[in-house]
Amino acid sequence: MKPLAPVPPLTSLQDVPPERLGFLMRKFASLDDSAYLHWDKLRHLSPPDGLSVREWWLALKLKRLGSRLEFPELRAIDGRTLSVSRHARMDAGVATMDRLLAGRIELPEVTRDGATRDQYVVSSLMEEAIHSSLFEGAVSTREAAKDMLRSNRRPTTRDERMILNNYRAMTRLREMAKSPLTEAMVLELHRTVTEGTLDNPAMAGHIQRPGESRIRIVDDRVNRVVHTPPSAEHLPERMHRLIEFANADDVSNDQFVHPVLRSILLHFQLAYDHPFHDGNGRTARALFYWSMLRRGYWLVEFFSISRLLYRSRSPYELAYLQVESDEQDATYFVLQQLEVLQQAIDGLYRYVERKSRAQRLLRQHLQGREDLNHRQLALLDHALRNPDALYTHESHANSHRVSTITARSDLQDLVRRKWLNQSKSGKRLVYQPQTGLEQRLERH
Repeated sequence: MKPLAPVPPLTSLQDVPPERLGFLMRKFASLDDSAYLHWDKLRHLSPPDGLSVREWWLALKLKRLGSRLEFPELRAIDGRTLSVSRHARMDAGVATMDRLLAGRIELPEVTRDGATRDQYVVSSLMEEAIHSSLFEGAVSTREAAKDMLRSNRRPTTRDERMILNNYRAMTRLREMAKSPLTEAMVLELHRTVTEGTLDNPAMAGHIQRPGESRIRIVDDRVNRVVHTPPSAEHLPERMHRLIEFANADDVSNDQFVHPVLRSILLHFQLAYDHPFHDGNGRTARALFYWSMLRRGYWLVEFFSISRLLYRSRSPYELAYLQVESDEQDATYFVLQQLEVLQQAIDGLYRYVERKSRAQRLLRQHLQGREDLNHRQLALLDHALRNPDALYTHESHANSHRVSTITARSDLQDLVRRKWLNQSKSGKRLVYQPQTGLEQRLERH
């Protein structure tokens, strides 16, 4: 990604003649800032009548300054305070998160059904664990990674270990969200996501210390440093302020900070500070999930933001550069993350609709069969779409959070009905859909 053009600072208003400055002060209120453009893009566009491109930018900066919220706990390397400007897209975005992620109306019915809730949660946690690792450079296929997690297979590579670590961290977050954040919790999360994957195992669960070679963020595509984090000697203080911000009340110091906004800024700041030798991005995204769950946005358990970031990483990386290049204005990052959250919610609803439709069709095939439980119905649904799938006692137990004894009973019952085949792979029993399963189900 190429460097962004230097942003004209607000101090350059000192060079504007008094009569033009008065004009800009009157003009900025009527300017359209709905796109919230960065100078690097705006400078190539035609300005509104009566303004030069530079004056257009300065007028927009004045408008943004008038609605700015500052967060003194979160600072840049040079001491500048992280801030956001109140913006219509931001207000609309957080309002949507309130309605869809924390409420009890207009939500997918399946997420309120105790019989199927755990199945969706487990699948989502797996997706987040896998894609958060892939985003950080792990090499694996989604199918192989899910098979490892479902079957409790030991990881055979460092990349698979990274995925397993992320899954363990995600499953731990539900319990962690019951308590205020502490430094020990942050270090535990980092230790969990990096255990067994670092060249120096002693670095797991430890922030970098003074004297250690400080990590830098490099764009490998052009071999250029894009971010140099704060020095190691300042990391303990910065971690203290980050935790203070994470635990603060929504209204403090006569300022309201929306819980979704707070969660996004936690994500940004930990990645900006980059306190660890490796695993900063994974830990930052885990902190985002902790904060959202802590403040009641329970539906985030059902989707993966890393899956979307992995598919389209450029806007995510660009948002960091825009913030740092424009006086630590985090509005760029907030708007980008709100778009990701909206995409995740839309994807969740589409996914649930597909799953619900498949379940309805399956239940049509099995109408009147009250002797099948919801776990068996879910497995048969999966088997219809994946005729080559393999199931084990462990994979079935992990998918539904039940004991292996219950899983064995489910699978053996389906074998007796001649819907699954049973065979051995080493010492393990494995199960596979019978040939022509759909026709067998229709006949029975």
